[in-house]
Amino acid sequence: MTVDHQLEGRRIAVLAADGFEKVELVAPVTALRASGADVDVVSLRHGRIRGVNLHEPASRVKVDYTVSEVSVDDYDALLIPGGFINPDLLRQSALAREFVRKFNASGKPIATLCHGPWLLASAGLTAGRRMTSWPGVRDDLVNAGATWLDEAVVQDGNWLTSRGPQDMVPFVSALVRFFAGQPQAEGTTTAAAGAASSPQRDAPPQLVLGAMKWLPRPSFRAVALVGALAALYVARNNHKGMRRLAG
Repeated sequence: MTVDHQLEGRRIAVLAADGFEKVELVAPVTALRASGADVDVVSLRHGRIRGVNLHEPASRVKVDYTVSEVSVDDYDALLIPGGFINPDLLRQSALAREFVRKFNASGKPIATLCHGPWLLASAGLTAGRRMTSWPGVRDDLVNAGATWLDEAVVQDGNWLTSRGPQDMVPFVSALVRFFAGQPQAEGTTTAAAGAASSPQRDAPPQLVLGAMKWLPRPSFRAVALVGALAALYVARNNHKGMRRLAG
């Protein structure tokens, strides 16, 4: 792969947990590394974290560092992939919330897409910002004080946001230029001050509805695992109830 050197010497953190949407990590990271960047996957635990394609398990990626082991001073830019599960786990981590707060306070560039902005909202950073996301997250961001725009890619100061996999091509193009400090890529919206939020969508994406419709039946192993977890939950609750009665 040809290296174009736009990001030569830049070190970039990718903050992700289990359940990241695979294409939203792999495609940007491939482009960043092709542009000469040194990219680290930062997560909540050591080992390899599991990606997903919608709700289907996908391949894992190796974690380079946990969030407790790194500092904002170590990096020049931050990427937060989306997915349904990954940002939900990250937003519950005090360490992850504090990491993005410090990154934002530093003025260094932050890029995120899909459900990734959940983490920024939980960190208390979205009030007064103009951004986009997966359309289903629109109300969460508006309620957290953001102006939500139904655009492929939106830049607001040191933030670059995108709606999701459907906008991967313009997002990756804008991302490399954004992290390199270059002028905006074509198709990137610069959010104007005072703009109103775009309205809610009238229906969810047909692509997702169709994909969920045709997902295969769960395997016997998956059913057995869910059954075992349910049995464990019931057993623990029964044990707690017995202890209360005995007390």
